[in-house]
Amino acid sequence: MTITDASSLNLALDATALQEQLGLANTVVDSASLESSVKRFAAQKIVLPTFGELAEPRLISQDITRGVDKNAADPRNLFRVHWYNDLDGNRVEVPDHIVLPSSLTGIESPIIVVFGDRFPMITAHKVLAAFSCFVPRVITGQFDPERHRAIWPSTGNYARGGIAISRLMGSRGVAVLPAGMSQERFDWLDKWVADPSDIVRTPGTESNVKEIYDACNEMAKDPGNFILNQFCEFGNHVGHYEVTGRALAHAFEHVKANGRSDIRLAAFTSATGSAGTIAAGDRLKDIYGTKIVAVEALECPTMLENGFGEHNIQGIGDKHIPLIHNVMNTDVVVGVSDRATDELDALFNMPAGQQYLASRHGFSAELIDALTHFGFSAICNVLAAIKTAKLMGYGANDAIVTIATDGGALYPSERVKTIATRFKGEFSAVDAAEIFSEHLGSVSTDNMIDCTERDRNRIFNLGYYTWVEQQGTPLDVFEARRSQSFWRSVRSYAPVWDNLITEFNARVAKVS
Repeated sequence: MTITDASSLNLALDATALQEQLGLANTVVDSASLESSVKRFAAQKIVLPTFGELAEPRLISQDITRGVDKNAADPRNLFRVHWYNDLDGNRVEVPDHIVLPSSLTGIESPIIVVFGDRFPMITAHKVLAAFSCFVPRVITGQFDPERHRAIWPSTGNYARGGIAISRLMGSRGVAVLPAGMSQERFDWLDKWVADPSDIVRTPGTESNVKEIYDACNEMAKDPGNFILNQFCEFGNHVGHYEVTGRALAHAFEHVKANGRSDIRLAAFTSATGSAGTIAAGDRLKDIYGTKIVAVEALECPTMLENGFGEHNIQGIGDKHIPLIHNVMNTDVVVGVSDRATDELDALFNMPAGQQYLASRHGFSAELIDALTHFGFSAICNVLAAIKTAKLMGYGANDAIVTIATDGGALYPSERVKTIATRFKGEFSAVDAAEIFSEHLGSVSTDNMIDCTERDRNRIFNLGYYTWVEQQGTPLDVFEARRSQSFWRSVRSYAPVWDNLITEFNARVAKVS
């Protein structure tokens, strides 16, 4: 992957669209804006890590973050925006993960789950997506901290990640998210935004992504607002391909080297959300031939049926196909119900549920504690892994890897609603047994597609209405995404951006 690859993409397609809408600039676009960032960073002693360093944190000196609270608004925490932290923010040799036992999953295939709540500040991996979208805009001079506010449209965690990254990088951020998201998200935002007006609540809940776009399109009329839309910022794809993909491969290799030398990495499951994380599957497929499994809420079966609806698997955007989703490289589509994720969240976190898991199934305290670090989309990812193993007939030598995007600590307010509405205000051992039986004891292969080329084309074509008709993406850019050569060219930006980051840091050092 070379600078030439990135340059050829600019020459072949609408360069303005690539730079302005998609975040794919491979050189300095505005020298004056770049100089503003250099001065701001020098004044606030901000240094940027490269994507290569976040992918291989052993390259980062541990002295940088020594003594720094992992949840502080300290620019040194930029060097913790990777998968190699423990819960206290200390560096670990291998990404924190767990291999789920068959007594829990009901399948022979090992499911490797890598924990996302080890990320700093927001306890969710979306802070990496925010970094990946924002940094290319800064180092190419597109974003000017003197005149721009960073606008972060999201259904929750990306907006929080964006606010955190904005503060660490000396800029003002604005979170745009549905009013119906978990209260814990808003509680966090209240503490981190510069002004209460920097939280923009749009109508609806998880399913109402278009309403977020509409709000951002209105805000974009003000030239001081810089929209960083994770659904079409290709830095999101590049960051996860480079950083998350390598981390998941490392976790798999660690499991394989420690008593499981006979396993292969058969599949990777990822709730699509913005379709950033699923880019890690592209890297795993490149290395291992891994199948890429895209997951969505059954209550809003966009990929499955071109359908619509509302659901509560917070962290999954829907009713559209993200522009950065490499649909033509997707192998399987899975629908998972929010009834399952809501109720398993209660099972994993309520005392009666934990006692049931220990006494009835003999699960260890370590496993039960690990399950509390599974948020809604994490549970969704695990259920999709179980369904995939059953659909594909996987056995004990077929490993599946997935991620716990965030933890149960983000959902106490949602858990209260679940207990009140579904269990009449009290969660008992009987409830726990029924949930385990329904959602883990009898997982089916319903609501799945083992994709053919026709299936992929149908899903791909659905994106036309959002991106070309509504958001103004040039048709040639939209269509170019059918080819894997387009995606390889996109990924070639990673070393280009790393070179620009290095040059940027050098300029900051000179001013300092």
